[in-house]
Amino acid sequence: MSDLTATADSPVLAAARRAREAAAALAPVPRSVKDAALLAIADALVARSAEITAANAEDVARAREAGTAESVIDRLTLTQDRIAAIAADVRSVVGLPDPVGEVVRGYTLPNGLDVRQVRVPLGVVGIIYEARPNVTVDAAALCLKSGNAVLLRGSGSAYRSNTALVEVLRAAVAGRACRPT
Repeated sequence: MSDLTATADSPVLAAARRAREAAAALAPVPRSVKDAALLAIADALVARSAEITAANAEDVARAREAGTAESVIDRLTLTQDRIAAIAADVRSVVGLPDPVGEVVRGYTLPNGLDVRQVRVPLGVVGIIYEARPNVTVDAAALCLKSGNAVLLRGSGSAYRSNTALVEVLRAAVAGRACRPT
């Protein structure tokens, strides 16, 4: 078996299974619940920004010790202002139309049968990204709005930042119809 092949008990496959279950539960969630969860996420990001920046400071320090380029460190760095901007971006997602259930086109056949193309969630979206912890929140917010579960794989250089962000996201949606996994 190749090192790249996941085994039946691998953490990646376990996460994928949980995401598939979450996707089935999330798909029918109404817009009002998704939007409330997004607003809770935005509020939680601001409320817990000190915790997020502390975790991020550890990532930045490790990146500097490793000789990482300043341009990468800049993308990795989260400040209070950047977290506020991320929260504002999440709030802007609330204003987007809910794509789920949108009728793209339709027509009626001569026999009276209505045929419609309707947008539905994809299910599970997987995203792999580098030292940009803001992508953690952006991807989660957009997937939540579109009724999809998301599997995130950020770079190791942002591990502590991403972990802190995911903890904030999970806590913000806990107890809502869109459950974290």
